[in-house]
Amino acid sequence: MMDGSAPGCGGLLVDYGTVPLDEAIDPSGEIRQPYRRVLEALGDLGSGGLSGRSEELQTRRRENGVVFTANVDGRPTEQVFPLDPVPRLIGADSWRHLEAGAAQRARALNAFLADVYSSVAGPSSASIVAAGVIPEQVIAGVPGHRPQAASLVPGGHQRATVLGLDLLTDSSGEWVVLEDNLQVPSGLGYVLANRRTAAACFPELHREAQGLRSPEVIGALLHRAMADAAPPRCVRSEPQVVVLSDGPVNSAWYEHRTLAAEMGVPVVHPEDLRADGDGVVAVVDGRSVPVDVVYRRLGGDELLGDDRAAVLLRRAAAAGTVSIVNAPGNGIADDKAIYAFVAPMIRHYLDEEPILRDVGTWVLADPEQYRAVRGRMGDLVVKPVDGSGGDGVMIGPELTRAQVADLEERVAAAPHRYIAQDVIRFSTHPTFTGVDLRPRHVDLRIFVLSGAETVVVPAGLTRVAMGADGLLVNSSQGGGSKDTWLSA
Repeated sequence: MMDGSAPGCGGLLVDYGTVPLDEAIDPSGEIRQPYRRVLEALGDLGSGGLSGRSEELQTRRRENGVVFTANVDGRPTEQVFPLDPVPRLIGADSWRHLEAGAAQRARALNAFLADVYSSVAGPSSASIVAAGVIPEQVIAGVPGHRPQAASLVPGGHQRATVLGLDLLTDSSGEWVVLEDNLQVPSGLGYVLANRRTAAACFPELHREAQGLRSPEVIGALLHRAMADAAPPRCVRSEPQVVVLSDGPVNSAWYEHRTLAAEMGVPVVHPEDLRADGDGVVAVVDGRSVPVDVVYRRLGGDELLGDDRAAVLLRRAAAAGTVSIVNAPGNGIADDKAIYAFVAPMIRHYLDEEPILRDVGTWVLADPEQYRAVRGRMGDLVVKPVDGSGGDGVMIGPELTRAQVADLEERVAAAPHRYIAQDVIRFSTHPTFTGVDLRPRHVDLRIFVLSGAETVVVPAGLTRVAMGADGLLVNSSQGGGSKDTWLSA
């Protein structure tokens, strides 16, 4: 076991133990080279000093409104989005691998969306169905498939401008994609907040951080991608972008305001929109502002409904005067059942081998695949195909015998609503408990912007399971976050 009382550790690692999949501590209990300065700097503060700084960090985030709605005791509760003081380090070689894999995956997923929505005939006319890569019934059965969204994106435009990919590192140290997010992926605003608040509260730590990529480019990159999505009939050389939000009721309301400010554009609500011929204007501070690109940050596919604003935006999109980013109907591409086919998508559309690996997945809508895992739910992770934010995820090894039996019954009643996946034992990272550092599971969300070019944002959102045995890192399930240091 590591001698946590050694100089530079400040006693923070005394009870850390030997963890086989830890990113900062090797299997022999020694601190890995990239983390030595970081842990020494934190160790110099000692347990009491680190506790005081951590409280200062959370207070600063509360004052800055860095909040998220989390599931607390079964009830949605607004709270400060926790930030652990120990940053996560990702080396330059590892980041280049992630960049290449994320860009490749984004291109394939956008090609799939264009293929599926290219014809009013629906999935039956998609090339990927004709090639026998994905069965038509799988696509047609996806809850996120919205045939009425087919005409909302002009030819040559991407249906998913902002994509979020969730990844983890497995027992071999390999990056694995856990899921894709192409509807309303959140996190970019929290990446900025993490760096800014951590640097303010731990200046001595950040003085050691040389040669890192800066997340301060997020606003400019995001605005460029929005401008690239300008509609065919846009008459302005610099398209007018607005962030469309449903306001404080949205769990990511903080992010809506942050990203709008970073882009220098207004936040508007559905009731602020007005018709202007076959275009749209928004009432901002009592004046009418023309709208070319709507960065949609509503919760789901509300713009396919009958509300006045929804009808208005659909008409403008069909007339080519407004672009909606991301387009409604993208739920078909981040569905858990479709996830199992992303590697074949990459081969079909790009004629390339996948750079990033997926988790072993069984699509239970397929009777043969369901038979292969029936009776084994206690050994697998079971997810609803249309779930998000960790909702409905059941981790078999963590369930009681009675809970497993109940899960088997629910899946048997509607197997098409679920997928099953291998349990991945993923990496841990030193995380402050209030007294010392302990290993906690982490994942990583990275973001791809698909405009005129496919750009991977040089920043990442590390999420951490705050509980000792927790595998769910989602913020909506009470997880926290870490500042993520990417080597240039």
